[in-house]
Amino acid sequence: MLKELIEWDKELLIFLNSFHTPWLDPVMIVITKTFFWIPLYAFLIYLMFRNFKKEAWFILIGATITIILADQITSTFMKPFFARLRPSQDPTMAGLLYHVDGYKGGIYGFSSGHAANTFGVALFVWLTLKPIYKWIGWIFLWAALMTYTRIYLGVHFPGDILVGATIGLGCGWIGYQFSCYLRRRYKLNQDQKA
Repeated sequence: MLKELIEWDKELLIFLNSFHTPWLDPVMIVITKTFFWIPLYAFLIYLMFRNFKKEAWFILIGATITIILADQITSTFMKPFFARLRPSQDPTMAGLLYHVDGYKGGIYGFSSGHAANTFGVALFVWLTLKPIYKWIGWIFLWAALMTYTRIYLGVHFPGDILVGATIGLGCGWIGYQFSCYLRRRYKLNQDQKA
């Protein structure tokens, strides 16, 4: 069964990776980078402080926990533990994938840190801001786009993305719950001082 899943994963990657156009290649190589999204992160931080004032610091702590958990689980634990080669490093995939500008990523790819981090942040932001901004659900489109770049570039199997996204969602929920706990404690302390 595991062999079949791995084969399906490879076939799906080959199919999805085949959709390339020359004008999209440089776009994908740029938007896969974290630094490209700094304006989005700054805007989200602005929304947090605009709506939550001093409590925004507790929200940022929760977001930081989300990212640290997602990154450590996928990159520090899972990748060396499972040691599954990225498709760009896998000899059985040689010549079957399209790689933009020779970009191949690191050695191991299971599971995707990009997917874990982006879906973790997306869920965290959505849970935090959905009572205020109904449109905030669009943040999941950003997470999907960011993770799709990894398939487009041929550096992750779809299974890497799916597992990474699932881990990220769990980490986002944990980070959100922790930020809510901190905010409740802060409000309780403020009420006791009043």
